[in-house]
Amino acid sequence: MNRREAARLLLALLLGLGFGLFLGGRGEPNPASAPLAAREIPRRPALPPPPSAPATAAPASTAPATQSAALLRDLGATRDLLARWFPALAEEPAPDDPDYSAERVLYDQHRLVGEALAGLRAQTPGRTDLYVVAFGGDGDENVFRNEVEYVEKLFSERYGARGRVVVLENNPATVETRPLATWSNLELVLDGLLENNRFDPEEDILLLFLTSHGDEDHYLYVGMDVLPLDWIGADDLSRMLNERPFRWRVSIVSACYSGGFVDGLKNSTSMVITAARADRTSFGCGSESDITFFGKAFFVEGLNQTDSFRGAFQIARQRIDEWEEDEKQTPSEPQIASTPLIEAKLAEWRRSVTLGPPQPFEIATAVKPVQSSEKSTKQ
Repeated sequence: MNRREAARLLLALLLGLGFGLFLGGRGEPNPASAPLAAREIPRRPALPPPPSAPATAAPASTAPATQSAALLRDLGATRDLLARWFPALAEEPAPDDPDYSAERVLYDQHRLVGEALAGLRAQTPGRTDLYVVAFGGDGDENVFRNEVEYVEKLFSERYGARGRVVVLENNPATVETRPLATWSNLELVLDGLLENNRFDPEEDILLLFLTSHGDEDHYLYVGMDVLPLDWIGADDLSRMLNERPFRWRVSIVSACYSGGFVDGLKNSTSMVITAARADRTSFGCGSESDITFFGKAFFVEGLNQTDSFRGAFQIARQRIDEWEEDEKQTPSEPQIASTPLIEAKLAEWRRSVTLGPPQPFEIATAVKPVQSSEKSTKQ
């Protein structure tokens, strides 16, 4: 807890105490402890006169208004005192509303997706090319933006995929420059890859990387601020891919409980890698993190030490085991499902790639402060 959060907690406790005293003061006031104005509260009205006497209205009590005014004065003085101790309390709180037009952002999605697809290089006839789609689903934490943009850099500079990477990400800093990571945009990109000879389904490989939070029902969180975005379930993702003619696929899902995506995505010509077992959480996300355990272990360490996805997974599994043991965490147990056919296809692709130098991890630039907001629900 930082200093500002501690101060706000203390203020909240004092406010609660004061409100409790206010409510208690509506009973018999304690003259010794009540503020001066509160001691002047009129007595309770007398019992109604007997029926024989004409009834007279009791005077309206000014106690609630008087108590409220006094309480506000005392709490105001307390807040001023705390502000002197904790200057951060005097700062204006960050607004809850995003600093962009949600309607405009949603309206711009077809244009942004179209621009991303228009910038792709066409596939090379007679050669296996790798196309990467990176999807950062949670717009409330910069860690997911950092990961998808690092994947873009890694495969562009080290694995010869420049011009064949599409990034979909939810982040307030990129709403005007990148397509959102949404169910609809993912389908638009997958369909767009199959148009205009951009991708040969029989020859090329699709690498789909998704990173976000996941839940025990095997849904991937998709959301940002006030935007009404749909979560993506394991069945949704497998249906999305299986309905399209991508023969050669590598699907990488980095999220808690992501092992629940394996069964629906695996087939004889695909590889599936997940950050955790179906019933385990993964680690390293959060507003204080720059990259998840899995993202660092698999992409930053694994794929910079070897050019093999399976080799990178083995490196990642070992490193994650070490980190989780050091932090006394329940092992996440990353998963892999592969076949000889996809392994052979990946080896064919690697033979055609001139491997570039290892790529250092860097935090994504020009990040605006991300405001927390209530996450949308499953749709």
